[in-house]
Amino acid sequence: MAQATKQRPGRTLAGMALLLVLLYVGLFLGPSPKPVLGLDLRGGTQVTLTAKPLVRHSITKGALDQAVNIIRDRVLGLGVGGADISTQGNNHIIVSVPGKGRDKIVNTVGQTALLRFRQVLQVGPYSPQPTATATTSPSVSVAPTTTATSKPTSKATKKSKGDAISSALLAAKPSPSASSSATPSPTATATSTASPSPGSTASAGDEPLPGSEAPTLTDALKSSFANWDCAKHKNPTNGNDVPSDYIIACDPQSQLVELLGPATVQGTDVKSANAGLATNGVGWQVNLSFTGSGSGKWLAITKKAYDATGSTDSGFASGCAPPKGCNAVAIVLDGVVQSAPAIQSAGGIPGGLAQITGNYDQTGATNLANVLKYGSLPLKFVKSDVTTVSATLGSRQLRGGLIAGAIGLGLVILFSLFYYRALGIVTVGSLAVSGGILYAVTSMLGHSSVGYTLSLPGIAGFIVAVGITADSFVVYFERLRDEVREGRRLRSAVDRAWPRARRTIMSADTVSLLAAIVLYVVSIGDVRGFAFTLGLSTLSDLVIVFFFTRPLLQVLGRRKAFDSGKAWTGIGKARAGVTQEAEAEPPTRRVRRREA
Repeated sequence: MAQATKQRPGRTLAGMALLLVLLYVGLFLGPSPKPVLGLDLRGGTQVTLTAKPLVRHSITKGALDQAVNIIRDRVLGLGVGGADISTQGNNHIIVSVPGKGRDKIVNTVGQTALLRFRQVLQVGPYSPQPTATATTSPSVSVAPTTTATSKPTSKATKKSKGDAISSALLAAKPSPSASSSATPSPTATATSTASPSPGSTASAGDEPLPGSEAPTLTDALKSSFANWDCAKHKNPTNGNDVPSDYIIACDPQSQLVELLGPATVQGTDVKSANAGLATNGVGWQVNLSFTGSGSGKWLAITKKAYDATGSTDSGFASGCAPPKGCNAVAIVLDGVVQSAPAIQSAGGIPGGLAQITGNYDQTGATNLANVLKYGSLPLKFVKSDVTTVSATLGSRQLRGGLIAGAIGLGLVILFSLFYYRALGIVTVGSLAVSGGILYAVTSMLGHSSVGYTLSLPGIAGFIVAVGITADSFVVYFERLRDEVREGRRLRSAVDRAWPRARRTIMSADTVSLLAAIVLYVVSIGDVRGFAFTLGLSTLSDLVIVFFFTRPLLQVLGRRKAFDSGKAWTGIGKARAGVTQEAEAEPPTRRVRRREA
């Protein structure tokens, strides 16, 4: 007969010890050995955003859900962990950002964030200068400063009462106007990174939206542009610009006021955007790609911008004016210009791919990439309520959760020691190892790309998991005592009880794991935290039972002290139900028949 595989429980226990050592070495070499706490445990800010319908739009559940997804992606793009974004009612979005110093981020994601691409038709000084005269010489710099692509400050995007341009200004056909009185420079350059895609089509740069009237540029609008003071009114559109309209926009970084054409490319046409090192090895750039329909629109607007001057120069210094305009396409977020790169490819940029280059550092390029990637919201939002959760309240909740967990854990340990005597030591050791693994994994996930944050519902999930882990021990111990009750020695009872106990444990843990997965998928917010910790604890229970509890019982089963049948061991023959008569009977000798 084939010889049975020799079991080495000591090696399994040594492997578990090595795993613990590696986990904690990685934990203490990482950013922090402590888990990242959620809003309810460390304090933070909660903002209620109320949706307002835009022009020619209405508030729908689909639009609200899309806004939630975009805001969530923008938060993750900014590297904020533990933020919770969810809907409430028919027109509210709740944004919860944990930790201190996050108010600025909450304000950023709460902006209306209407992303548009518009051709620059004319530029002027940030504030009117009565003595200013036209000039044809370009400015010294043709590239942005390191802050040229950063998002506008809260002052720059604050909507002043009465700043919106009246629709009465839009009433006549486009006509040329006087040249600009300023000498600004472009903030960046946009270049092609792909050959033309077959079958792509281009539409006119100022083609109206379907169902809308042709856009118009009035003398009144041109007069307003010539006299607009961005220092006093920083957002002419009040954040509610209509794509088919001509608008006035301020660029607080380059200190320009710009007259912009209709937006034929919008944020929804952007497929992806990311920051990377510049191809020339100097500085950073933004790599931009458009959707299939957006590629044709991008080609059309860049071709029109390049044809405005016929060169890679911005055209600002040459006194560009409508309807031809300047060689620059403004990236406008919520009515504020973020960047206005010049086009360097004759005939426009085909293929739906482009690079925005300039004097960018990593922060500036990342900020602009985030604006392009997550900048378009289908609704306008206003902050209707701001609530701050103090760190003191969070520490109290954390203390209460830890006390509740300690009480539950203590009761399980007391029950195990009282009912299973020395076997209860196995329970204590298994729970300790499980707690060590869960703490290390939770802390490392919090400082990784997963960005997991431990909340009060998450602690509740760990507390519930203590009971699940204890159930696994009870199943195994009772199967073990059944084998001892039948008269077997502890060493053989450990191995014979394992197959039946294993099936029961795996069935119970599978049900718990499936419940946690379903709850995580269909839920949002704090309920997800509970489901995550419940599932993580269930997986930990399987690892502990297979690679710690069973090997430890195998080691104890080989010790005479545990195999003696004393009452203190928890598996003594008297406690297992073996009668004195059965104990007095000599065991039946089993003879193995030798094969011929």
